[in-house]
Amino acid sequence: MSAEKKDYLLVDENGQGKPDKPWIFRTYAGHTNAKASNELYRKNLSKGQTGLSIAFDLPTQCGYSSDHEVSRPEIGKVGVPINSLEDFRILFDQIPIEEMNTSMTINGTSMWLLSLYVALAEERGVPLEKLNGTTQNDLIKEYLARGTYIYPPKDSMKIIVDMYEYCLHNIPKWNPSNICSYHLQEAGATPVQELSFALATAIAVLDAIKERNCFTADEFEQCVGRISFFVNAGIRFVEEMCKMRAFTEMWEEITKERYGVKTAKYRVFRYGVQVNSLGLTEEQPENNAWRILIEALGVTLSRNARCRALQLPAWNEALSLPRPWDQQWSLRLQQVLAYETDLLEYPDIFEGSKVIEAKVKALKEEAKLEIQKILDMGGALVAIENGYMKSQLVKSQTERLSKINSNELVIVGKNKWTDGIKSPLMTDSDGGIFKVDPKSAEQTLGVLSEVKGRRNAELAKKSLEELKQAAKDGKNLMPFSIACAKALVTTGEWADALREVYGEYNPPTGVDGQKLFLTDDKVATVRGKVEAFTKAHGHRPKIVVGKPGLDGHSNGAEMIAVSAKHSGFDVIYSGIRLSPEEIVQSAVEENANVIGLSILSGSHKEIAKQLFDELTHYKANIPVVIGGIIPESDFEELKKMGIREIFTPKDYDLMSIMNKIIDIISVEPALV
Repeated sequence: MSAEKKDYLLVDENGQGKPDKPWIFRTYAGHTNAKASNELYRKNLSKGQTGLSIAFDLPTQCGYSSDHEVSRPEIGKVGVPINSLEDFRILFDQIPIEEMNTSMTINGTSMWLLSLYVALAEERGVPLEKLNGTTQNDLIKEYLARGTYIYPPKDSMKIIVDMYEYCLHNIPKWNPSNICSYHLQEAGATPVQELSFALATAIAVLDAIKERNCFTADEFEQCVGRISFFVNAGIRFVEEMCKMRAFTEMWEEITKERYGVKTAKYRVFRYGVQVNSLGLTEEQPENNAWRILIEALGVTLSRNARCRALQLPAWNEALSLPRPWDQQWSLRLQQVLAYETDLLEYPDIFEGSKVIEAKVKALKEEAKLEIQKILDMGGALVAIENGYMKSQLVKSQTERLSKINSNELVIVGKNKWTDGIKSPLMTDSDGGIFKVDPKSAEQTLGVLSEVKGRRNAELAKKSLEELKQAAKDGKNLMPFSIACAKALVTTGEWADALREVYGEYNPPTGVDGQKLFLTDDKVATVRGKVEAFTKAHGHRPKIVVGKPGLDGHSNGAEMIAVSAKHSGFDVIYSGIRLSPEEIVQSAVEENANVIGLSILSGSHKEIAKQLFDELTHYKANIPVVIGGIIPESDFEELKKMGIREIFTPKDYDLMSIMNKIIDIISVEPALV
């Protein structure tokens, strides 16, 4: 082989030299209960997965124990329920945590879950310095996109800094937080917004750490080195790859220029990826497999911007939780990329490309302007409190959906080439979707009841009082949280103790002032019907858009609220985590003509029943429609309950949705 050829190969044709090591292979997993999730993790590890990525159920994420009233419909639906140290003992049974790179997708209760992990390690005799992994712990992203926040921004940031201080001195391989722009893109962020909002969040964290003044100069550099990122890779893979290169270059500049980090390894942009779920379609879901592959290329092809860990959604995630086979298929895609192709054998194949360089430059320039705008208003926390960042995301999502509705943005199988043979992947006896057995919650509740019955109640009470006092005194809460974990305190008890001190927080919805960019015949038709309703009844039609339960994915509710306003409706939308009672009470008090529910967590049947019970209590005959990730197999049962119309991700045409809703209430206006 010529010297020239060797210059651009990491290994020669005889296998000489060293190819790059592959990224960490993960599948985001957890469901039903701790025992079932443990079995799933051990099977995935045996199939070649090289890291754990734990999904927690919504009560765990939002700081409620499984026996709380609000938790019952959600137990084990979108992740594993964790109430106490006993659940972690079950979850990690026969899994050597000292050998794992464990990622926990947890935010509002991140300190609590890390405390349980530490308590488990100490119980097993595992030195803490051997623990390796990440707690997501990005509350700014939660206020913007995901909704599993609990406490106000400043108190949440204080908890994050506590974890950095504790981890650097006790768990040096742990990433105390993970700046997560993944959900920003899911909420509609453009590449520039994903860059700028994520980096502004990282600046907010590092500024708060510097203000604490808890590290020496060398320790602060190490702390910067523990900042990691979790990024979204969308379908426009050239632009996404350029975004990743912009991320790496901008992080180098920020850490060097703003924070004076001298050690090169601490300036490295370390990131993991889940590729985009926003673009996965319920229609022709087999196409999602190709979307996932293309999105994976955007964060693996370029060596200079290659991710350190990758987890891929499954082809059917627009329909339901993936089954084990679906997750295995996604894992196999990663393994084929890493081991069958020559991807890891070359230096960066885009080095010197004028197209790539120009796009990276443009993204950086726009992102820097946006970051400066946020800093000028006081930083990311202020931009949360004043609603700026949230309103910008809602605006971007509105523009995106407007383009899909007008066919300016083509989605294959959704708004173009919609005719197709039914997918054979959907013909299994289970319909190609996964459902949690409702009886499985009983095991979780049984373990929780047993723990409460056998623990030292006085020790649990004492540890909670000490946690509250530490919060009042401004002390680092990690040691007190670990003590609570060892005393078998529950998730809800830990979160409630801090709720007493910090209170709870509800950020702006970002819906006010937004509008759709649609002016076609469909809009005119709906507005005509709205005008006719107004003349007939003496007032405009009024819709209560409700986000019940603990699901914080608010994109759908926000877009319906914006669409209803665009159509001429009066809209009441109060944000996420409303109880069925609050939704019905609001509808009755406002004399609403229709209630629209948005549920994506799989708890639609339980919550619908609760809502109709409340309507009966108030003697209110208000039509109810529902939207979300709802399997067709559940349609009949929901309609028997009284649901008038069901919308799923395939119902992307916003004016068609509004047309159906105005038809429902024109025939049958609400009687209260």
